[in-house]
Amino acid sequence: MHQPVEVSISCAHCVRRATPDCHDCLVSFVVGGPPGELALEGRDADVARWLSDEGLVPSLRYRAVTHS
Repeated sequence: MHQPVEVSISCAHCVRRATPDCHDCLVSFVVGGPPGELALEGRDADVARWLSDEGLVPSLRYRAVTHS
């Protein structure tokens, strides 16, 4: 059985924010400007993953800030 996919990203919690990786990230591409937040569910998340896997849009470069 296919599980629905959900993607919810807050760029405020990404270690790559304001780096070159940020400018080549799915979030920046979809939002179309300075990063903020992105939420995709179900078919939208599946399509974004497929487009990224095919190299048609940038991949998700999000990496959460970790506190040690």
